[in-house]
Amino acid sequence: MSGFDRIDLAFPLIQAPMAGVSTPALAASVSDAGGLGSIGVGAADAAGARRMIAEIRERTDRPFNVNLFVHPAQRRDPAREEAWRAWLAPVFATFDMPAPARLRAPYRSFADDPEMLDMLRVVRPPVISFHFGLPPADIVAALRSAGAVLLATATSVDEARAAEEAGMDAIIAQGIEAGGHRGMFDPAAPDDALGTFVLTRLLVRQCRCPVIAAGGIMDGAGIAAALDLGAVAVQMGTAFILCPESAADAAYRAALTGPAALHTRLTSLISGRPARALANRFTALGDGGDVPVPPDYPVAYDAGKALNAAAKACGETGFGAQWAGQGAPLARSMPAAQLVACLREEFAAARAEATALPDRR
Repeated sequence: MSGFDRIDLAFPLIQAPMAGVSTPALAASVSDAGGLGSIGVGAADAAGARRMIAEIRERTDRPFNVNLFVHPAQRRDPAREEAWRAWLAPVFATFDMPAPARLRAPYRSFADDPEMLDMLRVVRPPVISFHFGLPPADIVAALRSAGAVLLATATSVDEARAAEEAGMDAIIAQGIEAGGHRGMFDPAAPDDALGTFVLTRLLVRQCRCPVIAAGGIMDGAGIAAALDLGAVAVQMGTAFILCPESAADAAYRAALTGPAALHTRLTSLISGRPARALANRFTALGDGGDVPVPPDYPVAYDAGKALNAAAKACGETGFGAQWAGQGAPLARSMPAAQLVACLREEFAAARAEATALPDRR
């Protein structure tokens, strides 16, 4: 039995962590329905993460996943940050607000957060996943000793091999279609922008670890296709944003059900790292010329959040981080448990249809 098999999923589905959107209620509902619910705690401190984990455990006794950001330490560059503030200043001015006087790094990397590690060793969540990179070997060993099944996102074969060597129990193959932040270990490195199914197949053929397909999968037929390529499960995020249990606000939900769903964009403007979002006024800022290089993640996110707050105070909702994958037009609004049930029915129908096809050999 592989480490991933210890999760004992009734249905090969992981709800993506989606920090800021996923909630304990959403994660618990998905886990109770037979999948693996997830929460993202990359934007939380240890105390906040502990409260989220406690709430999930109050709602379900099924396994769940806790996701952590493992980004490298940001390189502070005062000149670059000042240029970014100056470039955004006219946009802030349209909402009668000055650009922030200085930028801060709102999130800590898990690799530099001993309080988070100590908390996880005590509360012992059943599954832990990593995004943006891998923690040092001693942290991996500590979490493994605490009994956690360990997962890591990879966007390339090289990243997947590094995850395998680090002792991960499974690899999440994140294709270019996926919503939210690219899990690239080094966002400054060239990105081959591999699609979900190509990346999944490459990792199935070239890695020993079980592979989880992520990006653009929105229904049961997509799940069946990913498993046919050798994935042991799929991870789906955008599909769950419209569930009432998610924390997406009304503007985000409206955008996801409107024309913007057909036009997602990869952008670094919002946070300083490449991420796929619904096309909105923030992503459109990149359409003009002379766009400076944003500060490193998460420093640029400080400016992005401030701009969104200023805009919302004036009734403008087009500057939010409305992350979504290329399958966004297929999103459905229904409770999470009902959505998982629909996915299971669609998966069974796709399997039955494939079995009924004539053998043309």
